[in-house]
Amino acid sequence: MRAGVASAIVVALAAGPVSGAETRLVLLGGGRAPEAALARFVEWAGGRRAHILVLPWGSVDARDGFEAVRDSLRPFAPGVVEAAPSAPLRDDARAELRRRLERATGVFLAGGDQQRLLDALSDDVVAAGVRARYRAGAAVAGSSAGTAVISTLAITGEGDFAVIDARQVGVRAGLGLLPGVILDQHFIRRQRENRLFSLVLAHPRLLGVGIDEGAALLVRAGRHAEATGGQVMAVDGSHRAELRVSILNAGETFDLEKRKRGRAADRVNK
Repeated sequence: MRAGVASAIVVALAAGPVSGAETRLVLLGGGRAPEAALARFVEWAGGRRAHILVLPWGSVDARDGFEAVRDSLRPFAPGVVEAAPSAPLRDDARAELRRRLERATGVFLAGGDQQRLLDALSDDVVAAGVRARYRAGAAVAGSSAGTAVISTLAITGEGDFAVIDARQVGVRAGLGLLPGVILDQHFIRRQRENRLFSLVLAHPRLLGVGIDEGAALLVRAGRHAEATGGQVMAVDGSHRAELRVSILNAGETFDLEKRKRGRAADRVNK
């Protein structure tokens, strides 16, 4: 792993919310998003007063990426849904992005290609702005590639996944909005266990979380998580090279910090 990626992990593990703000994430596994997850994102962003900024940079056609997100959120009546300036960002576009982030109560990282999205987020000004809004309490959602880049260590989608070998899995430094977690998407449907198992074995401090198509994981305070719409797999490699796997069905909860299942009373509510 490159030194730059390793240092980014250290920074992300140390990051936390600003005083008094509760962090909230909606992590979509790709495919048809569960309505309950989209509704929760809009609710967390302020409902009819929500001001949602879409980052469609993973799409070949950013306009199509934006419109797909806008249309999926429309049934839940958010106040405003707008697109970020097109990437790559020059100075004037960076300034405009900062203005739009400052008024955003929700940020949505659309799907597409992880590498393309990570290229846009490799701009330190851009990444810092997204992290700052999240820590200040803005709800953040990711879909497919948009979920992958939220990780501390982001899977790029490149590599040889026929083997369990972390050296064969392409990774880059991600946003680190969920410290200590590696996220994967389209997980069970596309049989992506090998690449997540590989990374968890190589980085046992990191908890692997694979979110299936049509599923989502709702997370509050970087810890309290609830599956909705489908299945989510949690992979814990902190037990001397032994992987402990938990399958969460819709409505089941998980404590990401303690790495154990929760109770029905722990569901992620308002």
